[in-house]
Amino acid sequence: MTHLESVDTLVIGSGTGGYVAALKSAQLGMKTAVVEREQIGGVCTNVGCIPSKALIAEAHRFKLRKELSCASDASSFEESQAFKQAVVNKQAGGVNYLLKTAGVTVIEGEASLIDGHTAVIKQQDSDHEISFKHVILATGSRPIEIDAVPFGGRILSSTEALGLTQIPESLVVIGGGYIGVELGQMYAKFRTKVTILEGGGQVLPGFEAELTRPVVRQLTAEGVTIITEAKVNQSEQHADGVTIYYSKNEEQQMISADYALVTVGRRPNTDGNLGLEHIGLMTTNRGLIETDDQCRTAIPNIFAIGDIISGPALAHKASYEAKIAAEAIAGKQSALDYKAIPLVVFSEPEIASIGLSETECKAKEIPVTIGRSSFSINGRALALKEVEGFVKIVADQASGIIVGAQIVGPEASTLISEFALAIEMGATLEDVALTIHPHPTLGEVIMEAAENAVNKIKKQQIG
Repeated sequence: MTHLESVDTLVIGSGTGGYVAALKSAQLGMKTAVVEREQIGGVCTNVGCIPSKALIAEAHRFKLRKELSCASDASSFEESQAFKQAVVNKQAGGVNYLLKTAGVTVIEGEASLIDGHTAVIKQQDSDHEISFKHVILATGSRPIEIDAVPFGGRILSSTEALGLTQIPESLVVIGGGYIGVELGQMYAKFRTKVTILEGGGQVLPGFEAELTRPVVRQLTAEGVTIITEAKVNQSEQHADGVTIYYSKNEEQQMISADYALVTVGRRPNTDGNLGLEHIGLMTTNRGLIETDDQCRTAIPNIFAIGDIISGPALAHKASYEAKIAAEAIAGKQSALDYKAIPLVVFSEPEIASIGLSETECKAKEIPVTIGRSSFSINGRALALKEVEGFVKIVADQASGIIVGAQIVGPEASTLISEFALAIEMGATLEDVALTIHPHPTLGEVIMEAAENAVNKIKKQQIG
């Protein structure tokens, strides 16, 4: 076994968290290497966020072309897949370029920790050791497989669903979370007959029902069948399809489709050959690694970020943690502050949420003022023919400080950033209401929602 080199910071995993950690470490003057066992850029770049959003955008364009009767299904889907792959290639190439120009050593292979300062890199031809002063674990997560519907053949994870070469005539989606809704709706726009089986009482659990209702209406309009409180029991594969057996209201039912897509969550990649047992680093019963407010584990020179630590499995959360961990290694006093993490569903209409919801405030007995405004009469939304949805602001009743916001409607994923800044800065309703927003834009709905809340407070004060 040969020794590759000794580095200040070793990053294991090159996903959104991993490559940002490596870049930040190198920028802070530390000799840095990143190890990747599959594709540079990780899940998000290659088989997750980027390709899914590219295909979602293509599905919107396909739907428009079909409405204009100027597209064939087969040729359009081939073009859409080619476009998606071009986007992925460019993004992955950009990550490679950034790492190279920053002076980060990129190592292809699978890293296993053998002690607190050494890892072995398993490669095709041979194994190599690398020494490090600090290591940042950024190994990400993988789709959860359920016994009743094991992956393989016509039972797909999100990875295979993004790589189909032909539009399926029918698709059953098991799990109505954000991945299931996004990909299910995407294929519905490509004219696939989609059925979503959700075990809970509503799709997109975790979001307030008033946010999900516009999405459910759109899904229904696109021919998607939603079956809630459905427990999947068994599956059978055939030459040309798959049959899913499930129970609802204690009645056994079945549904057949060309493919089944399983989207019931993701599992942290802390098992396998990572070697946590060799260094005595324990995980929780969910496979997560416990960390402090600098992403430091119980072993002081070992850090963990992203999907393998607590909190939502979000790419932007991972990249934020990556910077904190790298700065902590460099001796800075940086610490995590999760006050404002946006949650986004790239459905139609989009959903975005940040901070506290009205429901959470009621549960915590926090007196709040709610401001609302609709996209229905917004000039820009009317021009876009996307008038479904609203903006909702949650503010502390006494101070007017914004503590949360939810948006359902066009470009919610972009608009939510205004609230992220507002919450981080401790802005009040009046700060937003008195900010001049350009006309005609979707952002005016945010200003109007803030004005609505300000007027409510003034009425309460007068009363």
